Amino acid sequence: MPAEEVEVKLRVDDLDSFTRKLSASQFKLVTPRTHEMNTLYDFPDKRLRARGEVLRIRKYGSKWTVTHKTKGNSGKHKSRSETETQIEDGEALAHIFATIGLAPSFRYEKYRAEWSDGEGHVVVDETPIGNIAELEGPPEWIDRAAARLDMKESEYITQSYAQMFQAWCERTRSKARDMTWEEVAK
Repeated sequence: MPAEEVEVKLRVDDLDSFTRKLSASQFKLVTPRTHEMNTLYDFPDKRLRARGEVLRIRKYGSKWTVTHKTKGNSGKHKSRSETETQIEDGEALAHIFATIGLAPSFRYEKYRAEWSDGEGHVVVDETPIGNIAELEGPPEWIDRAAARLDMKESEYITQSYAQMFQAWCERTRSKARDMTWEEVAK
């Protein structure tokens, strides 16, 4: 069943300091730093992107998930409907997607650590374009957690990783097509 995902992203300049703040603010590490590879899929006419939808296969450590996200609402917090389930074999699903006409449209990787205070989640992502924290939970919790972590609402980012990467490419004049360490290093 679909769930409502509510989140904001925040830039993290000092990863060690931010991790210390998480611990001091009663957050517990749920999942240690783990490699994650994400592949977004679309049809050749980019109809999913045009509708503001995302279809993603994610490999997080040894776990695979498939996710569909609808077009969201973007105010102070980003909110959209998300349906996600674990799958046994992401490569087999990628083959099925190709058979029905879907193709990879964007790939992005990161190292992710997950934290929780029992009410919401903070994930810390080390990406090829910088370190990002995502706060996910009820809007009121997001604002309280951000304040506990000395983050300001003016620092909230509601863009997707694909949008952030596109803006980064424009700023840096990078020719990278995917947000992977290999592509960004070119």
